[in-house]
Amino acid sequence: MAVLSKIRQRSALMIAVIALALFAFIIGDLFKSGSFSSTSKDVGSINGKDIAFEDFRIKVSNVEKSGQGITSTAAANRVWDQEVTLALLTAEFDKLGLRVGEKYILEILKSDQNIGKNPMFLNAAGMFDVAKFKEYFKSNPAQAQYLKDREIDAELNAKFQIYNTLVKAGIYTTEAEGKLKYEMESNKVNFAYVAGLYSSIKDSDVKVTDADILDYMKKNEKKFKAEESRSIEYVLIEDKASKEDEADVKSRINALLTGSVVYNQATGKNDTLAGFKNAPSAIDFVNSNSDIPYDSTYVAKKDLPAVDADQLFNLAPGEVYGPYVYGKYYCISKSLGKKLGVNARASHILISYEGTQVPNQKEKRTKEEAKAKAEDILAQVNANPDSFMMLAFTSSDDSSAQQAGDLGFFGPNQMVKPFNDFVFNNAIGKVGLVETPFGFHIIKITDKQDGIRLATVAQKIEASEATSDRVFTQATKFEMESADKDFIAVAKEMGLKVSSPVGVRAMDESFGPLGNQRNIVRWAFEGDSKVGSVKRFEVANLGHVIARVKAIDDSGLASIDQVRSYVEPILKNKKKAEILKAKMTGTSLESIAKATASKVLQATEVTLENPVLEGVGQEPKVVGNAFALAANKVSAPIEGNTGVYVVKNISTVKGLPVKNYADYVTKVKAQSAGDVNRVLPALKDNAEIEDNRKQFNY
Repeated sequence: MAVLSKIRQRSALMIAVIALALFAFIIGDLFKSGSFSSTSKDVGSINGKDIAFEDFRIKVSNVEKSGQGITSTAAANRVWDQEVTLALLTAEFDKLGLRVGEKYILEILKSDQNIGKNPMFLNAAGMFDVAKFKEYFKSNPAQAQYLKDREIDAELNAKFQIYNTLVKAGIYTTEAEGKLKYEMESNKVNFAYVAGLYSSIKDSDVKVTDADILDYMKKNEKKFKAEESRSIEYVLIEDKASKEDEADVKSRINALLTGSVVYNQATGKNDTLAGFKNAPSAIDFVNSNSDIPYDSTYVAKKDLPAVDADQLFNLAPGEVYGPYVYGKYYCISKSLGKKLGVNARASHILISYEGTQVPNQKEKRTKEEAKAKAEDILAQVNANPDSFMMLAFTSSDDSSAQQAGDLGFFGPNQMVKPFNDFVFNNAIGKVGLVETPFGFHIIKITDKQDGIRLATVAQKIEASEATSDRVFTQATKFEMESADKDFIAVAKEMGLKVSSPVGVRAMDESFGPLGNQRNIVRWAFEGDSKVGSVKRFEVANLGHVIARVKAIDDSGLASIDQVRSYVEPILKNKKKAEILKAKMTGTSLESIAKATASKVLQATEVTLENPVLEGVGQEPKVVGNAFALAANKVSAPIEGNTGVYVVKNISTVKGLPVKNYADYVTKVKAQSAGDVNRVLPALKDNAEIEDNRKQFNY
């Protein structure tokens, strides 16, 4: 009683303490979640123009609703790309003062079939009536926002078309460029050279350090610019069936083969239940005992489990086979009989005509002309069956022409009805003519497959509750111990494998070989995640992933591991070049060849358009230097693609003069046709883009 009295006396104090603790917990959570933190209210900004989160959220939601199964992260990425593009292009439109009049916008709106061909907006002559169009939206204010949105889209589209036209017009090819193109193709140089190839020095003789690679990237920042990233190593502990679990499933399914005796509480007596072998209804037995419901389809031998296909296909009606493993299931199967010709194989020659939706029409023809041609081909095939293959190749309007008309095996009702009926109602070897919405088909039935119908009890091989509990305990133990100790050492001690680190960016969904694991990526970029942070994740249908942040790269450059395979050979060649240049001393090619234990080689009639050295490959810098030399002059050592070269100009032969360079101007212009597509990437490279999406729950 004394204790209870003291508790009553101090109850107010205890309530205050508990309230304070709860308040501290809530406040801490609010700060952590960002409600009172310095988290931006904007998703980001492009060249100082903010993108408000609420507007962004609505757009992402609309994309999610319209997309087929698109994730919120993928939708956010798509909207972000659109926002960046729109902001950059709109700024360019404004700089240029682009304006679009009402008439132009109306023309774009009219090109939309839902507007331009809408009966509500057509006059008596069937023409688009601007007055009716405007009157409709004036008398239907609820639809006004739809029109406003469409007008904005139409205006942007129009401005983009004008902008594109201006850019294309600005990409002008001069006659001087055409002349240079002609000279690059026509002028030829003959030269002698000595080559010190990089391959003559072992890679092990030159060392490239991480510091070398980093220095190279810093000197070429634009080329290696990258988003902030994390390197995450992890341990996967699979929640899968143990050998004991597999044995238990096999034992259970074995027990289904024969009858069993069970106690019936209602009658107080033992009942004898029929097993699969003697069950009065195999279908009911499957639906009562299988993890996969009964399937009445007749299955061809090729579609049965490969290892057990022969035994299953050759079962007599009522005979049972199993247990056998198929994928993640233990199975027993009973034959319910076979059926002839469940699948068929055919070849055809399609002769289409105007009005049919066939993309590969070889010639235009009317329906009557198509029928006459099809009948003529049928006559040729009947007269000479061996001609079918060549006629299909030369005459068929179907893409199967490349396979001599062969369509492979197909099941009932996979083809349009007239085609299906002909193939499945006739014997192998039959040739005939049928008409479908695609045109006229000359069909040859080439093969058929019989099928068997099986009643199959399948029970999934999966971890038992005891196994899952054991896996969970192991994963939790590893998470707790590795948080304070060496991650790799703890894994080794527990007999677990640490997988290779996965590099991720803030808005990535994919996580290496584990596929879409957005929750792991999001955690790695949270404010309290730092190098060494460890967390366990439950991954559906897989198990437990214990992840550790191995490294954080916020340098703005790609990681060294990412670029190593590209940069390391370049730097090795540079170091090899210094070694080779040191050897290339002498005033003549002969003395240089002697110093490098190589030969003096000859290059004949090489052009700048195709600067290839025989047996070596493209060496534009070497060939360019040869052109620049006066006759009989020797160059300094030149660092090429494949080695260090010293060249001596023998002669330069210029092409014959031409009256004009129009053809070459056309060639250069064609090469620059795609330059307009480089505008947007260039705008992005030069823009100041701040991306705050990782602060929001995407």
